[in-house]
Amino acid sequence: MPVDVRRASLGAAAAMSAAALAFVLAMHRRRGRRAPAVPRSVNWHFTRMCNYGCHFCFHTAKDTYVMPERDMEKSKRGLAMLKAHGMEKINFSGGEPFLHKKKLGQLVRYCKEELQLDSVSIVSNGSLIDRRWMKEFGPYLDILAISCDSFDAEVLRSFGRCTKSGKTDHISQTKQVRDWCIEFQVVFKMNTVVNAKNMHEDMTEFVRLLRPKRWKVFQALLLEGENVGENMTSRDASGLTISDDAFQAYIKRHLADPMVANVVVPESNVQMKDS
Repeated sequence: MPVDVRRASLGAAAAMSAAALAFVLAMHRRRGRRAPAVPRSVNWHFTRMCNYGCHFCFHTAKDTYVMPERDMEKSKRGLAMLKAHGMEKINFSGGEPFLHKKKLGQLVRYCKEELQLDSVSIVSNGSLIDRRWMKEFGPYLDILAISCDSFDAEVLRSFGRCTKSGKTDHISQTKQVRDWCIEFQVVFKMNTVVNAKNMHEDMTEFVRLLRPKRWKVFQALLLEGENVGENMTSRDASGLTISDDAFQAYIKRHLADPMVANVVVPESNVQMKDS
């Protein structure tokens, strides 16, 4: 039976070079002795840099590497190589991928127009998205998932979902991005990280307002070297973790509404570690 590798996560430092991708594919093949592995769904962490400083983030700015413009063709060759080996879907995430919106847009267009992938998606905090980008590249984007953990500005600031100066227009911007998704026919989804600062909130009213196609709800997760222990950003998210019972209570609270229950997808610590 073929080994189906659902997620192949590639770091930006590899710049999607053909050599790096060949190495990744070779490693996957060794894991599946019976048959070559198939990287059907690829998650490309486009950059580790971000304009926000969420305390619970576990993909932090360990380096400042950004794919240089001269490597764009290498990136496209790498993507074509993945397509040749079975890639059907790609997701661009970070960090915040819209810090480099021109390069991001070029790759989104290439994946849909040239490679004709079934699904091209982006995960973003939404703060840097504008209508101009959506108008130019929205036709090549299938899904846009926006991270939105609270609709209380003070709560957002309390765990760093804001700029270094404390500015956050996250609430109004999320609504604006949803409207652009409707205008340019991009599927709108939401992601929420449940932590000690927001676990008592009820997001029902706002989920009903935004009407995402899917609302993925994560339990705050600790990863050594990223958001706890020795790490380059000095993050310590240990005070933001919640119990499994608290997480399930948050989910149960939102399952009471039929519309919300239809779109919510919970992901506990155990599920995240296995994904």
